[in-house]
Parts: sequence; C-alpha cells; structure tokens
Amino acid sequence: MKDKTEFLGYEEHEYNPIIRKKTLELLKELLIKHNPKYILEIGTFIGYSTAVMLKTCQDAFVTTVEKDEKNFAFAVQNLTDLGFDGRFQVVNKDAFEFLQKTNKTYDFIFLDGPKGQYIKYLPIIKKLLRKGGFLVADDVLFYGMVNSSDTIKHKHRSIVNNLRKFLDALKNDDDFKTVVYEFEDGVSVSEKIK
Repeated sequence: MKDKTEFLGYEEHEYNPIIRKKTLELLKELLIKHNPKYILEIGTFIGYSTAVMLKTCQDAFVTTVEKDEKNFAFAVQNLTDLGFDGRFQVVNKDAFEFLQKTNKTYDFIFLDGPKGQYIKYLPIIKKLLRKGGFLVADDVLFYGMVNSSDTIKHKHRSIVNNLRKFLDALKNDDDFKTVVYEFEDGVSVSEKIK
C-alpha cells in the first residue's frame, strides 16, 4: 500500500490528522484478532485509516463518514486507486445526521471525528454496535488536557469537558469493558460485552 504521504490530498493540508503510529499498530492488532466484517468509521479525512482497515481485514466492508467535501472526494479517489472497489462506502454527510438515520449494525466502530461530539454520538453508537463488537476512539486525551489538572484554555474547554464525559460514560457503562491507552494522544478501546 502507498505511504500516507502519497495519498491524494495529503499535501493540501497544513495539519494532517492521520492516525499515529502506535494507535495504528493497536488498531491493526484488534482488527487481526477480531476480524470484523462490518466496520463503521467516523472521520475519513483522505482515506488512509480506511485503507489500512480494508487491507488488514480482507473480507470486511467499511462504511466511512466524512463531512468535508474536498476530503470526501480525495478519500473516494484514494480508495478506488488502491483497488478496494465494492468494499467501501464513503458517506459525505455530518456524522451525527448519519448516525441518526442509519439502522445497520456494525462489528467494529472507529471513532476519529470531531472530538467534542464523541459524547453526543455515544448513545447511538452503542445501539449500532453488536454485542462482542469494539468501539475504538482516537485522540481521547486531547494533547494531555483531559488528564490535566491545569486550567484549560477557554477555546479548548468544551472539547476537553466533553471528552471527560465520554470517557466517564464508557467506564461507568456495564455494557462496555473499556481500556484507555495513554500513548500518543490517547485511544480508548471498548468491547460491548452485553
């Protein structure tokens, strides 16, 4: 597979929110171990993590949601160029709107969209995730601010508070068994056990 820097659209952005190395390794380990067939991804960007999931799980179908029209177009082109036709659907829609309207269930959900919205998505995601399925949420520690006792700057306060609520909700939900990995920008892995 192409290196992430070769993906169409990579150079278009000053900041590239592409999955980090250790998080990517963890994601691949989980995918290999559990071999999900139906995967939902919130936050496609240019399709790199989608491509990794499709390459790792040869029998999987990935539905991925990207609101930004330009990134959506890049993702479709990248995934098509890599030969994944027929194994993915890129949805150009607001994630919350998509989640409210879909009635499909998934074996695996990779949450990597707007961090302040994770808590809003959680009740719907829980319904869409089958028992035994996994929810993996990236960047849950938000530059270390989530675990920090320092005063959070006003511009980040809402995101940090919502991520704290999200992690508390997962940890206090008996239907989930959750582990938070504190490397890179933090990733939570939640298995739906009930």
